Amino acid sequence: MNYHRYYSVDVVNGPGTRCSLFVAGCVHQCRGCYNKSTWSLNSGIPFTQEVEDQIIADLQDVNIKRQGLSLSGGDPLHPQNVPTILKLVKRVKTECANKDIWLWTGYKRDQLTPQQNQVLDYIDVLVDGKFVQDLADPNLIWRGSSNQVIHYLHRKS
Repeated sequence: MNYHRYYSVDVVNGPGTRCSLFVAGCVHQCRGCYNKSTWSLNSGIPFTQEVEDQIIADLQDVNIKRQGLSLSGGDPLHPQNVPTILKLVKRVKTECANKDIWLWTGYKRDQLTPQQNQVLDYIDVLVDGKFVQDLADPNLIWRGSSNQVIHYLHRKS
C-alpha cells in the first residue's frame, strides 16, 4: 500500500486531536474530489513498518493526547489497501485500545466485500458513499455531500 500524507496531529478529520493517514488508490474518482492526487494506487510513497510504528507511537504519546486515528485517501477500502489497513487497525485496537478509528470510503456499507467487512470489526466510525458534487454541503460535519452516511459501529463504553 502507498500513502500520500500522514499527519501526527490533526484536528480536522474527525473529533478531537487525531492522527490521520491518507492512502493512495481510489476507483470512485468522484467529480469535485479535493484529493485527486491520491487516486492512483502507484502514487504516493510506500507504507512501511516504520510508518506503522510511528502511528502507534504517536497514538501512545502522553505529551500530545490523541483521541484516535482517521483513515482516508484515496480509499482505505480499495481492495489492494485492505490487507495493510486490516493489519493496522488490528494493531491499533490491540496496542491503543482506548483510541477510536474513523474511516472514510466511497464504497457503501451494504456493498462491501467480506474482506472489506473485516476492517469494520476494528473501526468505530465508517463514513461511506461517494462524494457527489451536486449534493455538496459545507455545513455538513465529517462528510462532504449529503448522500454520505456516518455509521457509528462500535461505541466506547
